[in-house]
Amino acid sequence: MKKKRTVFYLLILALVLLLYLVFARLIDAKVINRYYSGIITMVCINIILAVSLNLATGFLGQLVLGHAGFMSVGAYAAALFTIHSGLPKMVSFPLALVLGGLVAAVFGVLIGVPALRLKGDYLAIITLGFGEIIRVVITNMDFTGGARGLRGIKHLTDFTWVYFVAVLTVAAVFAFIRSRHGRAVISIREDEIAAEASGINTTYYKLLAFIISAFFAGVAGALYAHHIGVLIPNKFDFNYSTEILVMVVLGGMGSVTGSIIAAVVLTILPEFLRNFSDYRMVVYSVILICVMLFKPSGLLGQHEFSLAGLWDAVRGKGKRNRADGPAVGGQKGA
Repeated sequence: MKKKRTVFYLLILALVLLLYLVFARLIDAKVINRYYSGIITMVCINIILAVSLNLATGFLGQLVLGHAGFMSVGAYAAALFTIHSGLPKMVSFPLALVLGGLVAAVFGVLIGVPALRLKGDYLAIITLGFGEIIRVVITNMDFTGGARGLRGIKHLTDFTWVYFVAVLTVAAVFAFIRSRHGRAVISIREDEIAAEASGINTTYYKLLAFIISAFFAGVAGALYAHHIGVLIPNKFDFNYSTEILVMVVLGGMGSVTGSIIAAVVLTILPEFLRNFSDYRMVVYSVILICVMLFKPSGLLGQHEFSLAGLWDAVRGKGKRNRADGPAVGGQKGA
């Protein structure tokens, strides 16, 4: 069993590298132009945001509506660092990504300590309020550029950076969820009272999941800042937090692969509908409503897409067909 799992992990790694090589080659050969490569970059950034929010909302079971606030903190911290550090870009950019994540994590602690004492709608409202406070503070600070926005940010993000940071984010969240700490977080979602009675420090694990979620949102913000080149505070409002939450809900609350699929679809879909500019958002909304009506638990629910599971299903089906084949043939021959 352990050997089989190792083989599938190596196969997944090979597929990840193959996908990177294909896209990188197409981008270098100009087969994928700058417009479409920009969309691919935003797909990777939204995957980081959706997967990180799913950790707090899907696996922990806490409704968070301030994810764009953590993203904005990471974006501004990373952008200000690269602007004023004077370091070579190969040094400043990795440091900026880490700094953006750490600053967002600090804000996660400041917000999480009081907010996580609440549950349900109350938690959603207070995280929404904190997210708006962060946006208003950024808007009224001179060193952030105020309402005019922060300009002069170097375009350092490319496909290689966003792709592998997205891969590392997914791998880190998967590893966390499959660990002892991840199982403790999931137990809090299932029944917080029972988890606490079993000796799990619910306050610690709720805050831990919240901080990790904020950290990766800050990293996504740092990538976004160096991809767009300009930061406008109004971008990180309540509507953007809602967009990220929609990706989590559509993919399935508690499914990492579901969040990946939803992030890809909901990033690309509006771009494909640009030819129907007058009805673009109407069609987009109708598609979301239909999915929620016919699949209210999301595309994958709390399940994960697994190569091992797919292989077992194919083998099981093949075995059933082989087992049924001779009997059917024998009947026909008779």
